[in-house]
Amino acid sequence: MAQESVTLQLKWTHQFQFAGYYMAKQKGFYNEVGLDVNIVPADPKRPNSFGAVERGEAQFGVAHSGILERRIAGEPFVAMAAILQFSPYCWMVKETSDIFHARDFINKRVSEVSKESNSELLTMLKRSGIDTEKLAVYKGDELQQAWMENKLDAIEVYVTDLPYHMDQQGVAHRLICPQRYGMDVYADILFTSDNMIKYHPDTVEKFYQASLKGWRYAVMNMDEAIAITQQFYAPERSFHQLAYEAEVLKDYIAPPSTNVGNMSMAKWRLIADLYEVDQTKFDEVKADFIYKYKKQETLQLSWMLIAAIIISIISIPLYLRLMFKSR
Repeated sequence: MAQESVTLQLKWTHQFQFAGYYMAKQKGFYNEVGLDVNIVPADPKRPNSFGAVERGEAQFGVAHSGILERRIAGEPFVAMAAILQFSPYCWMVKETSDIFHARDFINKRVSEVSKESNSELLTMLKRSGIDTEKLAVYKGDELQQAWMENKLDAIEVYVTDLPYHMDQQGVAHRLICPQRYGMDVYADILFTSDNMIKYHPDTVEKFYQASLKGWRYAVMNMDEAIAITQQFYAPERSFHQLAYEAEVLKDYIAPPSTNVGNMSMAKWRLIADLYEVDQTKFDEVKADFIYKYKKQETLQLSWMLIAAIIISIISIPLYLRLMFKSR
């Protein structure tokens, strides 16, 4: 089978966070459907997967739930699967901090937060009565060191990254996370473009199915997925660090009674509400925003039509014979 080359642009550097795609490639799931997939890590200084897909440098990407706002703004992105069912971003505070709940952030010093990719952290505070405009935002360098030196009270973290390093250094801390406040925001969303859906629907479907197969395999075979991630993609990370990441993320990837990659219109509507998106605008884009396989149209012939065609073909010689005899 001839292999079709496609590119997947990740939203961050190689780690277990993307293990399902690694397994789909290494176990041959992409190859089985005729795809040669190039998995590209993000530049940590400019981690923007949207640009690569929009420019056609990549056919698929991994992004945050801000993809919905981009679609509403007219950008041609289609959400295919939510690999993380909850946001992996939290506020981290020291164990000695007087911050225990979102409502405790009044007049606190916090790290700067992206209003596009991690706005759930700010929305969580707003819904707990915090005026986020009055928070003292730290914009200096070396955030981790500043937090260690008590120059700020809370720092935005990815649940498997800085908390792991703090554990290794023996720095006691706790996390204040949106999920605790009922904010179940999708994350690590596999997406593609309108053009891919329109002109290459079969390629999109093959990539979609093989990717989810890879994720199901990774969840069911964690040790193997960790080993392959380290061997082929993230050799700079220890097995212990990748195992920590896998253990934390497994409940985000496959919570009870939820299929891997699951998305629902109801939850996207809730996300739109959390982001203060006008529901009318959401209704305008929802039909084309969530991926649905559209098989290329082919001529469908019913058995009655086929029978009529056969009878017509058989009858032509008889008709011609009778016509000539009548002369």
